[in-house]
Amino acid sequence: MSSAVAADGTRIAYQLAGPDPGTRPALLLLAGQSNNHHWWDPVRADFEAGRRTITLDYRGTGDSDKPDVPYSTQTFAEDAVAVLDELGLDQVDVYGTSMGGRTAQWLAIRHPERVRRLVLGCTSPGKAHGYERSQEIRRALSQRDQEASATVLRELMYTPAWLAANPGPYPVLGDTTMPAYAKGRHLVASNNHEAWDELPAIQAPTLILHGTDDVFSPAANADLLAARIPDARAKLVQGARHAYFHEFRAEASPLVLSFLKS
Repeated sequence: MSSAVAADGTRIAYQLAGPDPGTRPALLLLAGQSNNHHWWDPVRADFEAGRRTITLDYRGTGDSDKPDVPYSTQTFAEDAVAVLDELGLDQVDVYGTSMGGRTAQWLAIRHPERVRRLVLGCTSPGKAHGYERSQEIRRALSQRDQEASATVLRELMYTPAWLAANPGPYPVLGDTTMPAYAKGRHLVASNNHEAWDELPAIQAPTLILHGTDDVFSPAANADLLAARIPDARAKLVQGARHAYFHEFRAEASPLVLSFLKS
């Protein structure tokens, strides 16, 4: 297992795949809340034709350390920088989805020289200015019946037709090895994300992707981010829910690749 050491001593596990990129920048892939690098398993190979991909296990997940201390999306971004430093990479392309998109925002804001191109998927600028999921959805996800809650989450991620044709397992439903306290720390980190004031500082050309039928992180956030970030454009994936990048990979992955090559 490969790992980097964050500023506070936390060990962050990371994974490399794909060929040596040569002069092409590597692609850093950032997963959603309470997930490890397996979030990207269904689509990672889409990006590895002539390009190295990098994933990491957030603190609290996978093979990384799991300190019981406050987490934040800023902290996750600095952990990502520790991985890039360990690999000796001065600049990469970054693709973050869901909470990974929130983490990617801070990476591009705080370390503009490290991010060549930025892709933000199914994410938001934070609750103060962004569009949040409804209270009804929040209650459905927090109900005591864990199987019922899991069913709700699956249906927020994928369309009914996809679920019927693909019985799983689904790698985007959370890291089952996480201790309960770490899941709570991730939830607070994502809920407390607020980058609105600093989004105009992003220098990297930015592509924003979102499923039109995403109510977990409402699709209206895409245009909101595109208007706030300089040199950004939004593209909606018709009919997709939160896991657009998986279910609609045939459309989403080429959009990302075309943007990164442009």
